[in-house]
Amino acid sequence: MKTIGVGVIGTAFMGKAHSIAYAAAGSVFGDALRPRLEIICDYNPERAEVMRTEMGFSRCTSNWMDVVNDPEVQLISVCVPNSLHKEISVAALKLGKHVWCEKPMSTNLADSEAMLAAAQASKAQTILGYNYTQNPAVQSARELIEEGAIGRVIGFHGIYDVDNEADPDRPHSWRMNREASGSGANADVMCHLVSMAHYMTGSSITRLVGDYDTVHKERTDPQNPSQTLPVDNDDVCTALAHFESGIKGTLRVSRVAWGRKCGLSWEIHGSQGMICHDQERLNEIKLYTRSDDPRQEGFKTILSGPAQPPYDAFLPNAGHSLGFIDVKVCELKHLLDSIETGKPVWPNFEDGLKIERVMDAIDRSAMTGQWLDV
Repeated sequence: MKTIGVGVIGTAFMGKAHSIAYAAAGSVFGDALRPRLEIICDYNPERAEVMRTEMGFSRCTSNWMDVVNDPEVQLISVCVPNSLHKEISVAALKLGKHVWCEKPMSTNLADSEAMLAAAQASKAQTILGYNYTQNPAVQSARELIEEGAIGRVIGFHGIYDVDNEADPDRPHSWRMNREASGSGANADVMCHLVSMAHYMTGSSITRLVGDYDTVHKERTDPQNPSQTLPVDNDDVCTALAHFESGIKGTLRVSRVAWGRKCGLSWEIHGSQGMICHDQERLNEIKLYTRSDDPRQEGFKTILSGPAQPPYDAFLPNAGHSLGFIDVKVCELKHLLDSIETGKPVWPNFEDGLKIERVMDAIDRSAMTGQWLDV
């Protein structure tokens, strides 16, 4: 059985998700390249040791360069704040290490371009963590669209609302600072919606106008609760978009929408029907197809099942439901297949840069109020 040594940099939510996916992939996909949990990194040595024990890694470190330089590591997960993505990814790619980098690609277009240049100069494979596109139900929906189930695609309309920062009493964090995080809801949330728009339509956004709103303009300083710090990025981001294929769409995201936990929902409008998906019901797609009999018109709910691979690697019957981590395992499987075959996976750094260019254009447009080419 072929194996590949892996290292994870960052131990917060996404670092843990990557680690669980690595541990599960070999059992779920028996014929796949099997990850070996070699080394995990956290800047806090004590937490690094705790996570090494909990996740089952052989070694731990508080220096990310130890992971990059480890001769037993061929695949590296980058699960740290956005401002560090470029430095770590470029260093890993220069040594020929494959990179699984969480989204967004970076905090600015120049860093993302440097990451792509490093990937193009390397024989290593890359993937970005836009895991919602890796859901078997979503991939099945895309196949239905490509097969003409809803006719000609005529529009994309999406929303992604969360309430992560809805509480005005929530303290300031790196996510609320442009230097550390880039734009706010645009970088953290819109990137997922843009990735879905590109993936589901098979077409890139080429022209847009964007708009921002910062709802909570100051937050308590966590180091000095009697003081506040300015929030210098966006809480709400909206865009009207034109696609390369000629279709048009709307995209709106918010990180201050009370009650929405993972409110990513989208619709693909077609000349003969529509396909919809709601991430909070991630094991369902809704399909409407035109009927000559008005008594039969209406949306059909399709539950995830073995007819939507690789669902069948997890469960034998439809309707039993996959979860967030299962979808991360599916994402990893695509990367492992790419490493074995040498064929690029979607979304690699080239696809990711197209997403970043859209967000950069939204950012510039929101500042000027002008329509911009991407």
